[in-house]
Amino acid sequence: MSDISRGTIAGKGDAIAGQHKQPERHATPGAQTLMRALDVLEAIAGGTVDLAALSAKLGTTRTTTHRLASALVDRRYLNFAPRGGYSLGPKLLELGFQAQRDMPLRQVAHAHLVRLAERTQDTVQLGILDDGVVLYLDKVPGQRRFEIRSTIGDRHAVWSTGLGKALVLDMAEPEWASFFDQSGIGGTRPSAKARQQWLERMRAYAQTGVAFDLEESAPELRCVAAPIRDASGVIVAALSVSSIAQYMQPERMQELAKDVRATAVAVSRALGWQS
Repeated sequence: MSDISRGTIAGKGDAIAGQHKQPERHATPGAQTLMRALDVLEAIAGGTVDLAALSAKLGTTRTTTHRLASALVDRRYLNFAPRGGYSLGPKLLELGFQAQRDMPLRQVAHAHLVRLAERTQDTVQLGILDDGVVLYLDKVPGQRRFEIRSTIGDRHAVWSTGLGKALVLDMAEPEWASFFDQSGIGGTRPSAKARQQWLERMRAYAQTGVAFDLEESAPELRCVAAPIRDASGVIVAALSVSSIAQYMQPERMQELAKDVRATAVAVSRALGWQS
């Protein structure tokens, strides 16, 4: 985590006659066709893959359903196998990757960070794992009478920061241990006891999906952090709430964990993740 500036100690479906009725659409014929095509895509994504089942689910005739699905196959939005039915096609994958590239993490997350900072009155930060260390991508200052002295672009050790621990929660214990082994000062290795205590905390954090900084990065500084996942479910970033120990007693940290985790989930969903 970051230093605390003491300059001023901080503040800052219906069914009718046995048929499934689609929601009424007040649109032109072209728009209706588009909406029905999207219904086909969503139904197939949901596991309805054969023509008869699609027709029943959508409330459209087999002829109409086949026409829509065939057009989507022609445009590579769907695949079709004679015995396997329909499946999502490669064009959707291409568009998905493009959407991900065009959706910068910081841009997606920032409004969520601002709201979290307003609710907690504490400093909120966003970071990623970059070359084995935490790289800070965004920061929203708190409203208390002290300043968390950190800057976008700062790089900090994984083992000591809440962001760092949250970023590696999905990793295996040997990888956790390798990060902790970097905590030695002057080339000295940390004690076996300290290493075991840190690993025990990491196991607990992995169970809850929230990580803490308990003054490991700086005296009196504590934080609560949670991972952010992309559409594939991989951890791609983390966010944290930081404050001094006075405002981060154990009871409050447990309460903050709920809000921090909920915010991380909201950002993850904006990136395409489905819990």
